[in-house]
Amino acid sequence: MKKRVLTGIKPTGYAHLGNYFGAIKPAIELSKSEEFESYYFIADYHALTTLKSKEEMQEYFYNIACTWLACGLDPNKVVFYRQSDIPEVFELNWILSNVTPKGLMNRAHAYKAIVERNEAEKQEKDFGVNMGLYNYPILMAADILLFETNLVPVGLDQKQHIEIARDIANSFNKKYGETFVMPDGLIEEEVCTLVGLDGRKMSKSYGNTIQLFTSENVLKKSINRIVTDSRLPGEPKDADCTVNKLYKLFVSAEEAKIFEKKLLDGLSWGEAKKELFEVANRYISPMREKFEYFQAHKNEVDELLRLGAKKARVVAREVLDRVRKAIGV
Repeated sequence: MKKRVLTGIKPTGYAHLGNYFGAIKPAIELSKSEEFESYYFIADYHALTTLKSKEEMQEYFYNIACTWLACGLDPNKVVFYRQSDIPEVFELNWILSNVTPKGLMNRAHAYKAIVERNEAEKQEKDFGVNMGLYNYPILMAADILLFETNLVPVGLDQKQHIEIARDIANSFNKKYGETFVMPDGLIEEEVCTLVGLDGRKMSKSYGNTIQLFTSENVLKKSINRIVTDSRLPGEPKDADCTVNKLYKLFVSAEEAKIFEKKLLDGLSWGEAKKELFEVANRYISPMREKFEYFQAHKNEVDELLRLGAKKARVVAREVLDRVRKAIGV
């Protein structure tokens, strides 16, 4: 029996290299395997914790949806849908809320980070916290458990969400009988901490991302903004630098060795960034063309997502019916 894989991305900004190498690429590679049945979704309701307007929602939603398709997701081989098109997710969210200890939510990383920031700034502990943000891990658990998910490709920073989903499923199963499949996280160790322009983890919250689909000129400017040290041309460069880490993502192992040797032999930072741009642009260009096509044909994207939701709801109804029967509804 095939294992079921599920993953999603919030439409809270433009897709960047961290999204691609950390989640999209490994998820699409899994979808090509005969061992797996793949479910991929756009987590638009999750994005409500961050987005400020309907214009942002529309802009970022289509950016992410078109990105998946441009990067090689085949809607004929996977179930590709919009989270908001699956009402069963939100019914299950409420049911799971009633078996989830408040203390478990108190320990969620996102909530703890806000509390710590507020304490440091001498604000009231829950200043700026709404219930959507606080209960976010329960909705994520509903996304996962509703489809009897076996594997969830995630970055290292998202590992806790899988653990929480397992804790919630275990609480439900103990109370009402074996109902949910226990999911596992699938972490790509090589890219789970992809670095950004400033050497920290690539993240929208740090403003250090390299946008995946943008013009060649903007891509070049982004790469030129990568922070480097003060070593002059001719001086050996650190092989652990951001430029080298990013370069390796776009080339073969042999090409990576050649570039690293150039750095150790004193390649200037300017030339190093130029070479990084060339390999990155070579890699991205074919996908960029597909992305631009889907952006110009959003009606096709909507139809693909509608068909995906129709397939997803067949499974969702079966699981939710089982849950409803377990709780006596």
